[in-house]
Amino acid sequence: MAKLKVKDLKELGPEEVKRKLEETKEELFNLRFQNATGQLDNYKRISDLKRDVARIKTLLREQEIAEAEGR
Repeated sequence: MAKLKVKDLKELGPEEVKRKLEETKEELFNLRFQNATGQLDNYKRISDLKRDVARIKTLLREQEIAEAEGR
């Protein structure tokens, strides 16, 4: 799965972005569990997902601020 791009996220609706955040968090949890049990092959995917979660949270916060300012 490719990294998320902010441009692609901005094209999604607010509910879709929140759903994407939940999916990403769930995948990150599963990878961490695999890592703990010694079954993980792609360690880089964990850091990629952490960055994706941060990107999504940043976008949601920007939208929240813009909404509060009345844009």
